[in-house]
Amino acid sequence: MIWSLPPLLNLLALLLGYALGSIPFGLIITRLAGTQDIRSIGSGNIGATNVLRTGRKGLAAATLLGDALKGTFAVLLAGWLIAPEAALAAALGAFLGHLFPVWLGFKGGKGVATFLGVTLALAWPAALAFAVAWLAVAFVSRYSSLAALVASVVTVLAAFFCGTPHTGALLALLAALLWFMHRANIRRLLAGTEGRIGKKG
Repeated sequence: MIWSLPPLLNLLALLLGYALGSIPFGLIITRLAGTQDIRSIGSGNIGATNVLRTGRKGLAAATLLGDALKGTFAVLLAGWLIAPEAALAAALGAFLGHLFPVWLGFKGGKGVATFLGVTLALAWPAALAFAVAWLAVAFVSRYSSLAALVASVVTVLAAFFCGTPHTGALLALLAALLWFMHRANIRRLLAGTEGRIGKKG
């Protein structure tokens, strides 16, 4: 349990997770590829969905992978370096780092890939549930945001069912933050103006 550790160790795990989670892979990858600043196109987001709006599917895939694996790595590294109980604090730190990276003036991504990455390390069956739900909703609706919102709820339910209450509670908190970061998308979904997957601009 997260509270079984001394506060200092939890703080170290949180900071470790934040440091790794705040790496802006979308911005780094697109700059290395010579594209325009990803923050100047589409939604201005640094995540894979906005990178896809450059028309470079390979860059979007690389961004997705990087944003997911930094969450997975943060959890596993904290569990190895500090203690297994530190995994939850590291997961929270990684997610917050992606949403609010200090390097970019605390303006980061919306957390979908990193949510998946930390879930993979904490409760892989719940991560599988996320992937299945996301693919199903995205295939039917062509809305990446809607797929992420639905998949996050499915993930929390799966975590409570196949994981531990502490993991489920943490993922519920992360899902709530994910929904908050998607508040503009939710408004556009309700208004019928949300952009569909693969659409530029």
